Amino acid sequence: MKNDVLAILLLSLCLLSACSDAKTQKLGAFFEDANIEHVDKVIIQDGSTGYSKELVDEQQIDDFLSRVKIIEYSPQENQEGSVGWRYAITLIDGQTEFKFTLHQIGDTYYDTNPDIHPIVDTYYKELEREEK
Repeated sequence: MKNDVLAILLLSLCLLSACSDAKTQKLGAFFEDANIEHVDKVIIQDGSTGYSKELVDEQQIDDFLSRVKIIEYSPQENQEGSVGWRYAITLIDGQTEFKFTLHQIGDTYYDTNPDIHPIVDTYYKELEREEK
């Protein structure tokens, strides 16, 4: 009986771990179809106002990417959907676009380390570009 219970528990753990293909990784790993080092445009959209700011200057793009590409994204245990988002970011490499919010990439919700929100919030507010 104990062996049966143990076997069922082990099998359940194996199945649960196989269901989750999300793992802790950095932003570049998500940007599969292009090279994050070749991004030529970044759009940051404020979810509370709808305004967007575009970065097209190479130095601004490099500065922004250097701040966010080192962040580690760890899947949240609770993958129940949430409503709304604070910022959405679109990285563009030629014709390839990669859009994500601060805590969601694709259909997966993530925690970030360090926290990405204050980094993007500070950068967005410091941008001198006119809001669109």
